[in-house]
Amino acid sequence: MSHAIQDRPLAVAPRRGSLSHARLPRWTPAAVAVGSVVAGVGIGLAAGWHSKVQWGLGSALLFVLVTYALTSKVEGSRQAKDRVATSLVWVCFVLAVVPLLSLAWVTVSKGMAVLDGYFLTHSMNGVLDAEAGGGVYHALLGTIEQVGIATLIAAPIGLLTAVYLVEYGGGKLAQAVTFFVDVMTGIPSIVAGLFVLATWNLMLGFGPSGFAGAMALAILMMPVVVRSTEEMLKLVPNELREASLALGIPKWRTILKVVLPTAIGGITTGVMLAVARITGETAPVLLLVFGTKLINPNPFEGAQSSLPLYVYEQYAVGTDAAVARAWAAALVLIAFVMILNLVARGIARWKAPKTGR
Repeated sequence: MSHAIQDRPLAVAPRRGSLSHARLPRWTPAAVAVGSVVAGVGIGLAAGWHSKVQWGLGSALLFVLVTYALTSKVEGSRQAKDRVATSLVWVCFVLAVVPLLSLAWVTVSKGMAVLDGYFLTHSMNGVLDAEAGGGVYHALLGTIEQVGIATLIAAPIGLLTAVYLVEYGGGKLAQAVTFFVDVMTGIPSIVAGLFVLATWNLMLGFGPSGFAGAMALAILMMPVVVRSTEEMLKLVPNELREASLALGIPKWRTILKVVLPTAIGGITTGVMLAVARITGETAPVLLLVFGTKLINPNPFEGAQSSLPLYVYEQYAVGTDAAVARAWAAALVLIAFVMILNLVARGIARWKAPKTGR
């Protein structure tokens, strides 16, 4: 017995660190990024490239190539492919963020030159487009009313449609509803405006009004609300529904008290995305609201203005004063959408189900 134990070969313990491999320092991506930017700018200056976009694309290409070469040499080809994929994600992120930041900077820098309390509380009544002065109050009031009415029309219809498709839908009716929602998603805004113009204005004989523009905006908003709400409702676990139904709660109450509160955050985000889309529409407003320099607080009678239409009209004038007003109105429009998003986020967090104990 003892001889058998002595003759058995002893297992050799693996050497410490035998499974590890060489790795680049953590600061390598940042160093490569800085070096790529410097090299890209140098190559651009030497080659006579006048566009900074070319400098940025060259720097991004150098960043990816250098990252792959260094990682492949030190860590191996498998890790190099992973680093390249990560680098491409970062490059795409930067390429998407840089134009956005540039647009925001230009809008803020040019819009703040005119934006003040007077600009927000006065209209263009009695002010020539080529002159300095005037304000955006009439357009801001029109946008608030038109977007508010469109949301009151589209949000409930879109929400109920999504609930039907997810919770009750089945058969040919659900397929038809899904088909028409997909068709409406791709409708150009001018087509929605022409539809309301042909039916509401020409056939029924109503004149231009903020309500007519709101109906066209609601047509554009509905499919976005339906699609986003539908996807959010599908993410709610079926176990929650089954647990509620097992307690004898009716299905409609389960949807109202369990499903919708669980998905309220995503639903609110989808509604705000739809609101952000329609807030910047100009074509339907130009056809149906018609535009005016006067303050018209009644959206159901008479022409109104809106912020996108105001920006278009002022920029079309072409004078320095009009272009400055256009930039200031664009800044007000961006701030309006941002405030709506912040309010919606707060409401969604307030109404969301509490997970703490």
